[in-house]
Amino acid sequence: MELVRLDFPFERRSAASRRTHELPLLLHCSSADTAMVVASVAQDLASCGVWLDVSGDYPAQIAARDVKTLATMMALRHVVIESSSAREHADVVRALLRDSPVNFSNEVATLRDAYNRPAPRSVITVWSYDGTLRSADTTLGFARREASDVGELTFFSSTK
Repeated sequence: MELVRLDFPFERRSAASRRTHELPLLLHCSSADTAMVVASVAQDLASCGVWLDVSGDYPAQIAARDVKTLATMMALRHVVIESSSAREHADVVRALLRDSPVNFSNEVATLRDAYNRPAPRSVITVWSYDGTLRSADTTLGFARREASDVGELTFFSSTK
C-alpha cells in the first residue's frame, strides 16, 4: 500500500485537486486551513484523503466534525491526524465518526454522550502520524520525497 501527502500552498489548490486523479493523495494546505481549502475544491476531487494538524487551537473533536462534513461533500477515504499525541487524537476522531453516542476517555479528551451525526456513508480510515503512518494493523513508513509544480509530495509505503 502507498499513500502520498501533497503539501501545497493555497494558491495551488486547483492544481492540487487535479492531482487527486493521478495519485492516492492526502491533501495538506501549508498556508491555510486544510479542511476549508479541501471543501472549496471538493467538487473537483477524486477519492482522496486529508492531512490535519491537530492542536489546542484545533482539537480532535473539531477535526472529526470537519471530517464528517467533508465526507458529505466528496469521496473521503483517509484522514491523517498529526499532533504531539497523534495516536490519542486519532482515537478521538475515530470514536466520533460513529453514529451512536460516544463515551470515551483517553489522555487528550473525555467525551460523555457526545454526538457527531450523521456517520459518514463510507468507511474512512483514520491514521495517526508521529513520523510513521499508523492505522489498526497497517504501518506505512517514509519512502521518498519529491518536489512538484503543485507542492511537495511525500510518499509512504508499507513497511515489513
